[in-house]
Amino acid sequence: AQTEIDLRLFGMVLALAVILLVFHIASGGKLIQPNNMTTLAVQAAGIAIIATGMVLVIVSRNIDLSVGSLVGVIAMSYALLMTDWFPDIFGLGPDTPFLWALALAMGIGIGAAIGALQGFIIAYIGVPSFIVTLGGLLSIRGAVWYLSSGAAVSGLDPNFQLIGGGAQGSIGGTLTWVLGVVGAAAIIWLLISSRRQRRRYG
Repeated sequence: AQTEIDLRLFGMVLALAVILLVFHIASGGKLIQPNNMTTLAVQAAGIAIIATGMVLVIVSRNIDLSVGSLVGVIAMSYALLMTDWFPDIFGLGPDTPFLWALALAMGIGIGAAIGALQGFIIAYIGVPSFIVTLGGLLSIRGAVWYLSSGAAVSGLDPNFQLIGGGAQGSIGGTLTWVLGVVGAAAIIWLLISSRRQRRRYG
C-alpha cells in the first residue's frame, strides 16, 4: 500500500532539521536564535521567489544565469528612483504620497522589459538561453556598477523599507502571527481534504 507521507519531502525536511541542529551545536548555540532566524527568513525570501520562477525556466529546458544581476539592477533602480531620479528629473520630493509604489511599479517594469528582451532573443532569434543569459549576467552587472558608480545608496522611503520585513514583519508582529497561524491551518486543512478525496476514490 502507498504511504500517505511524501517521503521525498519528509526527507528534505528531516535533512534541514539535522543541518540546523548540527550548525546550532557547532556555533555554540547561536544559530537557532530569534534574531538569526528572522535574518535568515528575510534573506531567504528573495531567493525563494527567484527559485520559484527559475523552476518554470528549467522545466522548459532552458537556463537563466542573469537572475542575480537582474535583481541587482532592479534593486538599484528602486533606490535611485526614490533618492535621485524622481526629485531631480520629475521634481517629486520624499513627501509625495505613494512615491514608493511608483518606484516599485517602474522597477518591476524595468525587470519585465529586460526579461522580455532576453526572451525575444531566445525564442524568436534562436540564440541558446545559456549564451543570452550569460551575456545578460555580465552586461547587467556592468549596468548596476554604472548606475551607482560603485557607491551605496541611502535615504529610501520608510514605507518601501517595510516591504523587506524585519523583526516585526512588514505588517506588525501580531498580524504576522495571525496570518502565519491561518496559513498553517489552511495547509493542514488542504492536506486532510486531499487525503479524504483520495480515500473516496480508493
